[in-house]
Amino acid sequence: MLTAIILVCSLAVTPDLRECSRDNATNVLQVPEEFSLPAQCFMRGQAFLAETSIGREMATDERVKVVCTPTHKLTAGRRII
Repeated sequence: MLTAIILVCSLAVTPDLRECSRDNATNVLQVPEEFSLPAQCFMRGQAFLAETSIGREMATDERVKVVCTPTHKLTAGRRII
């Protein structure tokens, strides 16, 4: 199973979106669902962000990166947010 981690990064801090990580993101969210397919994970991650105030109020210099990671790799009992 996969878990979607959403990173919102500022282009002022990380102009190359590939360098956006949990350490330098302005916002980090974890979608409270698990997915069996990567496409589902990425699409639901984007939709989840769009439903939040963070997604609706993004600055023009912010970009989104959705990372789909195997759920078992996340620390048990520890939420990302």
